[in-house]
Parts: sequence; structure tokens; C-alpha cells
Amino acid sequence: MNRMKSFIKKLLLPLIVMGIVVIFLNFSNNSHNQKNKDMNAIQVGDMIPEFTLPDQNGALFDIKSVPGNKKLVIYFYPKDDSPGCTKEACYFRDLFEVFNETDAVIIGISGQSVESHKKFAVKHRLSFTLLSDKGNKIRKLFGVPANAFGLLPGRVTYVADRKGKVVYIFNSQVQAERHVDEALKILKGIS
Repeated sequence: MNRMKSFIKKLLLPLIVMGIVVIFLNFSNNSHNQKNKDMNAIQVGDMIPEFTLPDQNGALFDIKSVPGNKKLVIYFYPKDDSPGCTKEACYFRDLFEVFNETDAVIIGISGQSVESHKKFAVKHRLSFTLLSDKGNKIRKLFGVPANAFGLLPGRVTYVADRKGKVVYIFNSQVQAERHVDEALKILKGIS
């Protein structure tokens, strides 16, 4: 028994400590890299970048058609029909007329296919545009961070004025419905 304790103290314990240090250093390095990536992220005061993506009906949607005419809510979400994403989309749907009164366009973006978006929109009677960002190029263009150790695409909402300037950003993976409340609150405060 004493030999076993001695073995653990002399060999196993240092290996465990070294493993923890390596994991910590790797995590710290990933956090640093994430900060560097975020430096290229869209910030308040930036203009919404130009992009074109297919919507849930397969038609190309050009973001240039919106600024100058309407305020804009662009929300990036992880996945069609997941519990949080469904809550968020249905809450946007339920308040669609209120968003309309603020003269805003709602656009949801995720990496699923046009077909997946169409099924999602029909199933939940969504009355706003969903864009298919296969390969997550637009998500990367905006600098939307991944969450859960990079395994889950992030959930971020951008609110822009009529000129296309970002006036507010809300980032929360777990407070899906709060994205809707925050966007509406900000839209009511801008002309």
C-alpha cells in the first residue's frame, strides 16, 4: 500500500499536474486567438457589410436592397428547429407586426440549407427572411464567435439604422428570446 502511495506521489501526481497545465495553456491560447479574431468582428458604428445569400425560397437576397429604406435586424442563430432557435424565431414571428411598426426588416442567418430553412419557416409559420449561409462565410465576415469550445455556432443579433450602420449588438447563446426584446427596445429608440 505504501509503495502505491509513493508511486502516485512521485510519478502520477506530476503527470496529472502537467496535464492540467497543458490544458490551461491551450485554453488560454485559444482565448487569445479568439480575441484576435474578434478584432475583425463587426462593431457598433461599423456599416453592415455587403453580401448576397439565398433565402428560404431559393431566391437571392442582396443586403444592399435594405439600407436607405428600412432599419435592419440581422440575427445569427445556430440551427433550424433546435429548441433555443425555435423559441427565438417564434418570438420574432409573434412580434413581427411590432417590428413592422418600427419600420424594420428581420433577417435570420444560419448555416443550414435552403431546404432546411424552408421546412423551418413553414413548420413555424415564420413571416420573415431566413438566409442560408452554407460554409458560414457571412458568419465569419461578421466575426460571429463560436461558443461551447467552438463546437456550436454563436447566437448574435445586430441592429442597424436606415443607413446600414450598426447601432447595437447582442451576444448570448442561452438567452434566445432576449435577442428579440433587445432588438425591439433599440429599434424603438432610433428614427
